[in-house]
Amino acid sequence: MTEYEKAMRPEDITRLFVERSNAGDAAGVAALYEEDAVLAFPPGEVTVGREAIRTLWEKVLAGRPRFEPEQPLPTLLSGDIALTSTPPKDGTGARAQVVRRQPDGSWLRLLDQPEFVAPPQSRGA
Repeated sequence: MTEYEKAMRPEDITRLFVERSNAGDAAGVAALYEEDAVLAFPPGEVTVGREAIRTLWEKVLAGRPRFEPEQPLPTLLSGDIALTSTPPKDGTGARAQVVRRQPDGSWLRLLDQPEFVAPPQSRGA
């Protein structure tokens, strides 16, 4: 089994995701998730579990997409749980992840919402 760099801060996961995705390493991407993590992808669907996430990323990365680092928004931290997020470069929606500190002090994704587009604001009369 490959030994991957661990995310020692919640914010490290985004950097590691970009590095591993751009290297075409689906197993490395999946290693950033807890065993029973939930990923809201593909759009309108949910992928549950590290193995299912790895399989999904194998398909996605077969197309050799290129990911660019995005400046994270401030992390919200409460004990061993954190909320990380980044605004997409196109300025629409947001990306958000709930991450949990592991017994060894590293962090893994528990919940991942890679694309969330907010509904248009209603305009009052």
